[in-house]
Parts: sequence; C-alpha cells; structure tokens
Amino acid sequence: MGSRPPARRVSAAGSAASRKPNVNGHAPRSDDAPVPAFTYDPANRRILVADDAEDIRTLLVELLTDEGYDVVEARTGREMLDIYHGPQHPALVLLDVQMPDMTGIEALREIAQSSGGQTLPIIMMTAFTTASVAIEATMLGAFDYLHKPFDIENVVQKVKTFFSTQEQEAQMTADPAEADQRLRDEIIGSSPEMARIFQMIGRAAASDAPVLITGETGAGKELIANVLHKNSLSASGPLVKVNCAALPESLLESELFGHEKGSFTGALNQHKGSFERANRGTIFLDEIGELTLSTQTKLLRVLQEKEFERVGGTAPIHVDVRVIAATNRRLEDEVSAGKFREDLFYRLHVLTIHVPPLREHMEDVPLLVQHFLHKHRYGVAGRSARISPDAMDKLMTHLWPGNIRELENTIQRGIVLSQGGLVTAEQIQFAPQAGGRLIDITQRVRERMPLTQVLNEVERELLVEALKQHEGDRVAAAHVLGLELTDLTQRLHDFGLDGEYAAD
Repeated sequence: MGSRPPARRVSAAGSAASRKPNVNGHAPRSDDAPVPAFTYDPANRRILVADDAEDIRTLLVELLTDEGYDVVEARTGREMLDIYHGPQHPALVLLDVQMPDMTGIEALREIAQSSGGQTLPIIMMTAFTTASVAIEATMLGAFDYLHKPFDIENVVQKVKTFFSTQEQEAQMTADPAEADQRLRDEIIGSSPEMARIFQMIGRAAASDAPVLITGETGAGKELIANVLHKNSLSASGPLVKVNCAALPESLLESELFGHEKGSFTGALNQHKGSFERANRGTIFLDEIGELTLSTQTKLLRVLQEKEFERVGGTAPIHVDVRVIAATNRRLEDEVSAGKFREDLFYRLHVLTIHVPPLREHMEDVPLLVQHFLHKHRYGVAGRSARISPDAMDKLMTHLWPGNIRELENTIQRGIVLSQGGLVTAEQIQFAPQAGGRLIDITQRVRERMPLTQVLNEVERELLVEALKQHEGDRVAAAHVLGLELTDLTQRLHDFGLDGEYAAD
C-alpha cells in the first residue's frame, strides 16, 4: 500500500460541527424529522465505517480508500445515526455490532423502523459465532454481514457486490425479538458456507414461499427448518413434521391429509391430517424424494390450490400452510428418471437452502465441539467437559461422512467415556460407517497429492471393504474384486494388511 494516496478520513464529530451539540456531544435529531429513504445512486461512493475500535476503522478506511471509495468514520452507534441521517447520506455503512453507547443491532433497528421495508445499505460486522446476529440483521433489512477477523478479499468483494446490485431485497423489517433465542443459537458456525445459510434463512423468513432444503443425511436440514419456522413472519400456527420415508403410501396419505370415519378398515374415528393441523403454520416434509407419484400429485394440488379432501371425504378443506421440504437426493435427477414430478419440483424450488456437508466447512468443527461439550454435560448439574489438543486434531482430520449428527454422537460418546472430564484422543471413537470411509478428492487435489497415491488409497479401501463384507474370506474377496488369490495376497502384503487379514 506504499504508493496509495493519503486516506481521506472525516470524523463523525466533524460532520456534525455545524449543528448545536446536545449534552452528550452529538447533534440533536428531531424524532419528527423525515428519514431519508435509501435510493441507490451510482454517483454516491461514500462509505461510513462505524466501529469503536480505532485499529479496525484505520484498516477499513485505508483498504476502501485504496479501492476508490470516499470513506467517513463513526466511533459510536449514535454518531453513525447522525451521519446516516445527515445531509451527506452515505451509500453504504459498515456497522459493528458491539459499540459503547448502543449496539449495532439497536442502531439497525432504529433505521429499519422508518425504512418502509426496504433492504438497507448496511453490512454488519460481528465477532459472534452463533446464528442470531446474522438472522436478526438480515430480517431487519441489512444487506449482508462480515465476520471478524476479516478476510480482506471478502470485505472488498461484499462491498463491490453491494455497489453492483441494482435492486435490493425488500420486506425485511420485522422485529425478531419474539423468536426463540435458544433455538436460533443452535445453528453454530462462522464459515462463509454457514454465513450464506444464515442470510438465506433471514430472507426466506420474510416470505411464505415454499422452501426446499437440500443436503446429506445428518447435515442439519431439520434444524434449519426449525429455525426458519421460528423466525417466519407469516407462521402463527405450529410446525408439523412428517417423515415421508417412515410410512407406507397408504398410511402416509392419511397422515398428510387425514381421513373420515369408516373410510377404510380400522378408521374408527375422523382423523385430521398434518396439513390440517399445520394450518396458519408450517409443515416440514422430510425426505420428500421418497413420495410416490400418486402422493406427489395430491401434494401438488395443495400447493397450487391450498385445499384437499380427507381420505374418504368429499368436502374440500382449505388451509394456509407454509411448506418446507427436505431431501438428501438430487431432485433434478429424480425428475429426469421419471421418479419425481417436474411441476412439483418447480413448485418446491422457489427458495432453496443447501446445507453443505461438514467436510466442506471444517473450520466450524471447533465451534460445534464446544457447543456439544456444553450441551451434553455429564450429569444434570455437571460442568462442560474439556477436549485435549490431540483429540481436537483427531476430530479435524476425520471426514465426517455422518456430518454434524456424527460429530455430536462422537462428542457425546467421548464425554461419557471421560466421565465429563478431559476428552482425550483415545476417547474419540468413530462409529463404523456402512458405506466405508469417504475419500475427499477435493482435499487430495488441494494438497497436490500424486495420482498414484490417491489410487493406492482407493485400492486399499476396496481391499479392506471386500474382506469385511466376506468376513475375511480371501477367496470370496478376490472373486468379487476380479483378482486371482495370489494377486490379492500380494496386494495385502504391499499394504501391510496381511497380518490383519491373515489366511486361514
């Protein structure tokens, strides 16, 4: 940065110098004064950095000035509001959550109250690792948020994204104070992948459109549905969950739509289905890819017309239900294979939240570990267990085919084995996976592992799995792998497995 021009800095106090200060040293603002609505102006390149930490302000001022922006500063939330509502309205505000006089969320809420529901030109800055700040800020209308410590390239990219966006999302002004704080904070993560999820939840919560949650088993799809329902602006009723893979088609139809008395053998009473019970609320259809085509047709009608009949009934029942569906399948492939209706797919695909597998955001593992250590305390009044560095190293090198669910079970098992004390590497025991160990090809390429080494790793896993499935029978394992017995024996020797799988 040695060749850059001097950073232009305009203090918050200077910007208010022409106005008579109040007892706190800030220019007064009339509560009756009109609040300027944000209108994107391509000529306005002014950015306001609001943070009580001087080193953070200095870093951001220099960085953004080098990028050609006109940067001003504020040290407190009230100073930020004075500048924001002043005559030289900034085009964008980088707003810290923690400040001495008022929090960034409080300042954001004050702006949102008069914003008319528009997306606000504000990027929140936070060191918090829970979902609450991200979801609340997005629901209040913040354009985006940054996690501290900063990735410089990420800061510049988010600012450029703001200035390149012609239309901003709207209807983000709901106050989420009524939302369940404990539940929201169970979504743990500070990675960019989780940041995108927090933002999507905040935006989806302001709508009643169907949401499709995709991701591998154990990645946290049901938790996302819980949080989305709790923060939904349109759902005043309950959240009703249906596991579409757990019931046969005959029972599933009755579970979803209900049945009339006497409609089939065993129907001794009228039964209200899940859609009827979820009226004015949310229905969560887990593993929706398991639905038969017949049931898909009836579900499509509910989405289109918001009505259905109970099994054995003729009277249409009208409902107002928000549908959240989840699947670990690629529904696009199911549509191509004729197993999922294309029209239903597009009805569900209005808003999609993809939950990445844990191996794609490993930087969140330490945060999740601390959360589970606290959640599964040993004894009702017990203190949180601790984890040793070697145990954490072991957790960080595992690929987690069972995702967050596997991590939680692993930590809970370690807490029991350590009796709530120090969880060591020996007490981190991974459950055997039915599908074998996953080999992360992306990570292997990132580590520049030679092709021969990757192929050797795959071959070793194939040998081990074949022998496991045939209970150590070398002849059977060789046959299924298409090898001669002598070839299999040599390969086991080369991999050092002949002792583990000794010949009879």
